[in-house]
Amino acid sequence: MDWLGDNDYEFAREILQRGTAAIYLIAFLSTAAQFPALLGERGLLPVTHFLRSPYGRRQPTIFRWRYSDRMLRLIAWGGALVSASLVAGLPQLGPAWVPMVLFLLIWAAYLSIVTVGQTFYGFGWESLLLEAGFMVALLGSSQVAPPVTIIWLTRWLVFRLEFGAGMIKMRGDKSWRDLTALNYHHETQPMPNPLSRFAHLMPRWFHRIEVLGNHFAQLIVPFYLFAPQPVASIAAAVVVLTQLWLVVTGNFAWLNVLTIVLAFSAVSDPVIHRLIPAISADGGTTEVPLWFGVIVLAVTAFIAVLSWWPLRNLFSRHQLMNASFNRWHLVNAYGAFGSVTKERYEVIVEGTQAESPDDDAEWLAYEFKGKPGDPARIPRQYAPYHLRLDWLMWFLALGFRDTLWFRVFLVRLLEADAGTLKLLRRDPFSGTPPRWVRARVFLYRFATRRERRSNHLWWMREEVGMLVPPVSGSGRAPASERP
Repeated sequence: MDWLGDNDYEFAREILQRGTAAIYLIAFLSTAAQFPALLGERGLLPVTHFLRSPYGRRQPTIFRWRYSDRMLRLIAWGGALVSASLVAGLPQLGPAWVPMVLFLLIWAAYLSIVTVGQTFYGFGWESLLLEAGFMVALLGSSQVAPPVTIIWLTRWLVFRLEFGAGMIKMRGDKSWRDLTALNYHHETQPMPNPLSRFAHLMPRWFHRIEVLGNHFAQLIVPFYLFAPQPVASIAAAVVVLTQLWLVVTGNFAWLNVLTIVLAFSAVSDPVIHRLIPAISADGGTTEVPLWFGVIVLAVTAFIAVLSWWPLRNLFSRHQLMNASFNRWHLVNAYGAFGSVTKERYEVIVEGTQAESPDDDAEWLAYEFKGKPGDPARIPRQYAPYHLRLDWLMWFLALGFRDTLWFRVFLVRLLEADAGTLKLLRRDPFSGTPPRWVRARVFLYRFATRRERRSNHLWWMREEVGMLVPPVSGSGRAPASERP
C-alpha cells in the first residue's frame, strides 16, 4: 500500500509526534502535581463523589472501577515516562505498531483523567491534546512512510481549531467586528504574562492591526492549509507566527504551543530543506505495510464520519465553542474568547489570626502562582504548564459568586491543608491555620507608564465588594453579626 504513504513529510512527522508527546509529558506532570489536591480523595471536587452520579458512571475512565490518589499518581507518572520516551524518539525507531500502541496508551490514560476532571479539566485544550494524541499515533515509525490521510486529517484538526476560533469571535462579540477587542484583551485575559502589559500599552492603531491580523490568520489562512505546496507551508507559517505572538503575550497553557506543533502537518520536507539545507529533502521509505494501511484507512473513515458534527457546528448560527460530540473527545469543536471582558476583576483571598475579624484585625493575602494579586509583582510566564486553580479563580471573578469548589477551598485554607497550600505561591501563615478567611473582589488594571515610574507597581486596583465575608473553621460568625 505504498500509495498511502508520503515521504515528503518525514520532518513533519518528527515534529508532530515529539511535540505532541512533549505536551503530554507536561500534562501528566501537571496532573501528578495538582490533581490530588483539586480532585483527589480530599480534593475540592472529589472524583469519588463525581463517579457516584449517573453522568460520572458513564464516563470512559479506568477510575470507574476504583479511584485512589496513589492510583492516580501511578497513572500520571507512568504516562509521563511513556511520553518522555516518545519525546526522545526511541519507540519511533522500531516497528510502526510500537509508537502507535504507546500513543494510544497515553491517550487512554489522559482520557481517564480528563473525563473525571470536572471543571478543573473543562478546557478546550484538554480535548485538543486528546485528539492530537490519537491522530499522531497513526503516523507510524521511521520504518513506514507517513500516511497521507493522517497528514490531511491533522490539517483538518488545525482548520477546525483556527477557523472555529475565528467564527466564534465574529459571531460572539462586536468588539471583534469593530476591531477594538485587543484594546482590552491583553489586560483582561485569564493569566497575563511579563509582556502582556507591554502589549496592552501599545497604541490603539496597533491593536486594530492585531485584530485584522487575527481575522486573516483564522478566517482566511486555514483554507490554504489544503493547497498544493509551497502554499500550504506558507499558510502553516502564518499560523505559527500568530501563535507565537500569543505565546509571548499570554499564558494559555499548551493551547498555542500545541497549535504550532500541529501546524507542521502542512509543512513539507522540500520546503524545510530550502530554509534549512541541513534537513534532507529526500524523505525516507515509501513503504506502508498492508496491516498498517488497513488500520489507517479504517481510522480515516471513522474520523470522516465523526467530522460531520463539528463541520455542521462551524456553520451553525448557534456555534458551540470547545465542545465534544462523543465521549472519546475525538473530532471536537474548538474556539476561544468569543466574547472579550472589558474590565478585570480579581478575587483576593485573605486570612487573619485575630480572635475577631473586626476592622482592627490584620488580614494577610494568600498569593497564587500565576493570577494577579500583589500589585507590585510582575506577571509570570507559566505556559505551556497549566495552573488549573489560577484559571478557575479568573472564572470565579467573572461570576462574582462563590461556588462549591471555592467554599471547600476556603475550608482547606482554614485547615492549613498541605496539598492545597502547595498549589499556592505564598501562604502568609507558613502552614499554621488562620482563625478566619475571607474573599474580597478588586477591580484591576495595568499601571500606565507614568504610574509605573512613580510607584513601581504593575497593577492599579480598587476594592469593589466582598465575595465571601469572614468565616472561621468553627463556623462562627463575626462578633458584630451575632445576636
